[in-house]
Amino acid sequence: MHRALELAGLGAGRVAPNPMVGCVIVHNDSIIGEGWHQQFGDAHAEVNAVNSVKNKALLSASTMYVTLEPCNHFGKTPPCTALILEHKISKVVIASPDPNPLVAGKGISKLRDAGVEVITNVLLPQAMELNRRFFVFHQKERAYVILKYAQTADGFIARDIHKVSKDEYLRDKQISGEAAQKLVHKWRTEEDAVLVGSATVANDNPRLNARFWPGKNPVRILIDDSGAIAKEANALDGSQTTIIFTTLKNYPVVNGTEVIVLSKNKFATQLLHKLFERKMMSVIIEGGKRTLQTFINENQWDEARIFTSPKTYFSGVASPELKGEILLKKHIGKDWFTLLKNTTT
Repeated sequence: MHRALELAGLGAGRVAPNPMVGCVIVHNDSIIGEGWHQQFGDAHAEVNAVNSVKNKALLSASTMYVTLEPCNHFGKTPPCTALILEHKISKVVIASPDPNPLVAGKGISKLRDAGVEVITNVLLPQAMELNRRFFVFHQKERAYVILKYAQTADGFIARDIHKVSKDEYLRDKQISGEAAQKLVHKWRTEEDAVLVGSATVANDNPRLNARFWPGKNPVRILIDDSGAIAKEANALDGSQTTIIFTTLKNYPVVNGTEVIVLSKNKFATQLLHKLFERKMMSVIIEGGKRTLQTFINENQWDEARIFTSPKTYFSGVASPELKGEILLKKHIGKDWFTLLKNTTT
């Protein structure tokens, strides 16, 4: 099952809104087949694992290890339970049940009713951690939220644009080092969307793409309650799918950008549900302070990834007020990286 989980992780950033799934087939204590879900809409892990077995006659005397309950419904591909029964695989070991109402126990029941020995909850915590986005998506009906920001050693995330010149702000705006920057671009390829507020767009003019790492670009999500985003902004260049969330009616559309109007009450909660309706399973929020704090105040976040640089500003925009369980703390380049988990949702 450890190997199956390792394989499942290879699908990161490629299979959403499906889960990451890995599968290993064992005969007489030897692995004879393995596979993972490689791309949304393509074959599931179980199919790829079965197809990799050279001698299909061995399947009826083999055990299948799979990280998520096999599906029992027709979607973009046929049900995996039918494949298991077709090849008479007599034992299936499952790490985690599937929270998707279309599956949710039906796959396990189908196999057991057909006489297959099914063992569940093997390495369950690891499987749920791997697919934490998928579980939040189905159980809370919202996108999984990752907060990301860099702070100076003295606790600031930016210069105060009102107290320094624009040139000075831009010259000294990069807090984290090169290693952290590349890692952030890798993260962007793994999530469905990246989100910033209008102040970040106005002050930093970010592209919000993954140019420093191979992979897909995320959907750009912009929050603009004042109409402050200039139509010439990089984030409105039309190169990526972009959605603007606002409370302003009659917000102008630029380069085909989608505009969604929300009410001010529980703005972050509404936004995340709108992403859920569009089958967007995760979003990484990169600032600024007001935007980050909005999600924190509504307790709509799941994890925070924080870089702390040895650089000092002495004054500026203070870091968000955030509490959580520290899961990891290590050096990445010249920066300290801290991973926090929200334990109150």
